Amino acid sequence: MLGVIPARLTSTRLPRKVLREIAGEPMLAWVYRAAQSCKLLDEVLIATDSDEVMEFAARRGLPAVLTPADCASGTDRVYAVAQSIPADIYVNIQGDEPMLRPEHIAALLEPFARAEVEVATLATPCAADEIANPNAVKVVTASNGRALYFSRTTIPYDRDGQGGVTYRKHMGFYAYRRAALQSFPKLTPSALEAAEKLEQLRFLENGIDIYVTETPHDTIGVDTEDDLRRVEEVLGAGRGTSST
Repeated sequence: MLGVIPARLTSTRLPRKVLREIAGEPMLAWVYRAAQSCKLLDEVLIATDSDEVMEFAARRGLPAVLTPADCASGTDRVYAVAQSIPADIYVNIQGDEPMLRPEHIAALLEPFARAEVEVATLATPCAADEIANPNAVKVVTASNGRALYFSRTTIPYDRDGQGGVTYRKHMGFYAYRRAALQSFPKLTPSALEAAEKLEQLRFLENGIDIYVTETPHDTIGVDTEDDLRRVEEVLGAGRGTSST
């Protein structure tokens, strides 16, 4: 199983975020160290379109692959890696998830014990203050864990305001069998994907199921300066600042 960390240096909301420091260490170093601690992965590497990120990886002795600049999503970047590095299952670990832990990867890979599972991802209970937040993607599933839909809006919708509705927040970790990953760029980009700006909807609209495992371990994906400060409070206080 190959862990791939897509690490795009340009970011609209938080420029250069994968190299921004958290408690004295670049965020990418935190993510790589966390991924490497997940013993279910045979190998972990960084996939980037940035010479600067490649130079950072070389200084730290971290394996890295230069991928095309026109990769539109993390899945496209993992696909680019798969063209030269074979694996049965590829694990997409977002470069802005420094709070990754081994339990996330274990839960993510759980569904692959079933032969019909081609793509898997994670969800966690959605905090009350994130239910209406479009940056917190919600997911609803069938009883067997198969994703029915992902949305930035509030799903399910409590029409009568009765309360007691369970909301689940999607976490941006994916795992793909090789065949499913290889099919992704050949699929027609979907209208739902374009509207929601959610790459996983391309799989669903083209009939490829995604299975969702729930984890109690939430993370803070870093998209803004505020996210960066929140993560620094957690990691700086709880995990130290040792170097990779």
